Amino acid sequence: PLLYSFRRCPYAIRARLALAACQIQVHIIEVSLTDKPPQLLALSPKGEVPVLVLEQQIIEQSLEIMQWAFHQKPHPFFIQNPFIDALIQQNDHEFKTHLDHYKYFDRFPEFNQQTYRARAFPFLEKLEQCLQQHSFLYGKQQTWLDLAIFPFIRQFAGVDPQWFEQSQFKQLNHWLQWHLASDLFQQVMVKRNSNGLTSIKPQ
Repeated sequence: PLLYSFRRCPYAIRARLALAACQIQVHIIEVSLTDKPPQLLALSPKGEVPVLVLEQQIIEQSLEIMQWAFHQKPHPFFIQNPFIDALIQQNDHEFKTHLDHYKYFDRFPEFNQQTYRARAFPFLEKLEQCLQQHSFLYGKQQTWLDLAIFPFIRQFAGVDPQWFEQSQFKQLNHWLQWHLASDLFQQVMVKRNSNGLTSIKPQ
């Protein structure tokens, strides 16, 4: 399979995490967001990553790519229930909006950066409460919920790393650092080679 991806995009990161966790080998085409390849636009006119190209199917949504991977090779990571679904939806809609306003605050001059950051606190507090009870967001073991949300928390923390490290979200920061140091994350963040093609290969 071919995966059109952008290395730092949180949606693309979580797709790559799921594919790597399931040990599904894919060839990754790194996309320049300012010069999108015509092949990608022909397959997916919206031109957004990730896009997974299979023999008889094109999957354009990161969550659908994750679910496809876990259905190919069943994994204990993959648990489905209303709590997990609701938390991912809140991440992808409410929190992502606050994240974009916080990171790109100069594009939204109505309020200052600190105001936009504070608007994300209710979601971060919910994650913090989960992690005060268990090591991961849904219990003692890592699940696809962690993989789906981690790249967005990484992006949020990266706006002001010193503030995030010293914030009240102590357990969330510990969880973030654990994921950043994980072999799985290191595997999917390998930089592209000279022709823009990399592979996720089974360990």
